[in-house]
Amino acid sequence: MPTVSTHVAITLAAHVDHVFGLMGNGNAWFLDALERQTSATFTAVRHEAGAVVAADAYQRASGRLAAATATYGAGFTNTLTALAEAVQAHVPLVLVVGDEPTSGRRPWDVDQIALASAVGARTYTVGRMDAAATTVIAIEHALTYRVPTILAIPYDVATLEAGPVPAAPEPRLPEPLAPQGPFAQSAVRDLAVALASAKRPLLLAGRGAWLSGAGQALGALADATGSITATTALGRGIFPAAEYDLGVTGGFGAEAAMDLVREADLAVVFGAGLNQFTMRFGELFAPGTRVVQVDVAPTATHPNVGGFIRGDAAVVARELVTALASLGAEPSGWRESVDIAALRTREVGDELAPDGRLDPRSVAQRIGELLPEDRVVVSDGGHFIGWANMYWPVTSPDRMMMVGTAYQSIGLGFPSVPGAALAKPDSTIVLTTGDGGGLMALADLESAVRVAGGRGLAVVWNDGAYGAEVNLYGLKGVAERPMLISDVDFAGLSRAVGAEGVVVRHLSDLDRLAEWATEDAQSRPFLLLDCRISTKVIAPYQQEIIRINS
Repeated sequence: MPTVSTHVAITLAAHVDHVFGLMGNGNAWFLDALERQTSATFTAVRHEAGAVVAADAYQRASGRLAAATATYGAGFTNTLTALAEAVQAHVPLVLVVGDEPTSGRRPWDVDQIALASAVGARTYTVGRMDAAATTVIAIEHALTYRVPTILAIPYDVATLEAGPVPAAPEPRLPEPLAPQGPFAQSAVRDLAVALASAKRPLLLAGRGAWLSGAGQALGALADATGSITATTALGRGIFPAAEYDLGVTGGFGAEAAMDLVREADLAVVFGAGLNQFTMRFGELFAPGTRVVQVDVAPTATHPNVGGFIRGDAAVVARELVTALASLGAEPSGWRESVDIAALRTREVGDELAPDGRLDPRSVAQRIGELLPEDRVVVSDGGHFIGWANMYWPVTSPDRMMMVGTAYQSIGLGFPSVPGAALAKPDSTIVLTTGDGGGLMALADLESAVRVAGGRGLAVVWNDGAYGAEVNLYGLKGVAERPMLISDVDFAGLSRAVGAEGVVVRHLSDLDRLAEWATEDAQSRPFLLLDCRISTKVIAPYQQEIIRINS
């Protein structure tokens, strides 16, 4: 007779094709049912945080729901940082966990519902009579609100017989949000008129626009208005006409491109939260620029926004294109008058910094030249995030993931690789991580190598320090010794789990990457580049933070 765990596994597998996790007492029967009675694929990771991170990366790269699983108690508490990141980044996933028995807590149990709630995740607990229905409700909640959701199986319920698995209903998801009512419709018409008369219009799009499928509609709007375009770090590649795109705004942007943004007379922002980094701490737009935001958020998300339309990015963009056509609007001609490519030029730097270690800019530039075009970049958190964002372009937002930055975490890099590798099975997965975050996530270096194999490349920016802290607090005179990391041979560590490791002290050491990129992915090894870089070169986005905090 099917058990409660069987009901959960079969119902979940109807909506999820990949589950990441570790087996323990609390989820053993769930995993047994998943393996024996469903077509879902289970991928083991080596730390419970890695289970949530891998599911998170899988969803970001594929757009499809994934699940993670861990046991109760210590297994669950190990997931909390990764869970908080998924909440802050609005990534839907389901975390299946064991939980305390219905008779009450044992010494090794904790209040998991309270802990999940503390980081913003809701818990649904299954029972003997409602396991399948509760599983669907958890899936529906995750997808509707774009958040991770906990599905808890009490220890004494997991093996109870629950009868035949019922045919559970499909999750009900909301329709894309359209501007409703006369005020909203008037706002759309007014924006269309403003776009038709703008001399220097700019369109800025973020990850929300990508999630709404707004790429083609935004491309049509840019063509209709002659707008120059730009994106947030998580929206890069969304506009079809790359020749008119300035790239990423904020601290990751090229300085000349950011100067041009300030020349816009009208900026329309689609599906972007306008955080402090995108907005260059309030200085992205000039005071004379009229800024209008289109978003599903209840209200505008930055004080510099002068107009707000609540609605789905794709829906509103299409309505604007229609309105512009009815007005007989002509493109502004601004974008054709500007040499966009020249504005995107980056400073490369010398091979070596004054301290004799590699200049990270020259390393990033050279790696960017050698990377396979079909790539997905996954980024840990830390000072180094600027280098990949500045020098390694990607073709669409689902090919650049920064797992950890929403919650300002480090140490989630290596477990991102398995999720991205399974989501994009034909692409090269490129991890960018620091030595601090790399050490924190070391348990799942093995997972990355095992799952990605020859499609995996890890770049470790090894500066022997927690670079962000050195830059911000070292410059203020705070004692540096707690910020430093003893010399670590990441190349040697990678060899211990089956990868090829290369210590990079000169640009010529990157010749191995050039060779590797031409080899058959099925036979070549996972490659880790242990790049010994200087702490003396500070990324522009970090310079902005230093300036603001000075």
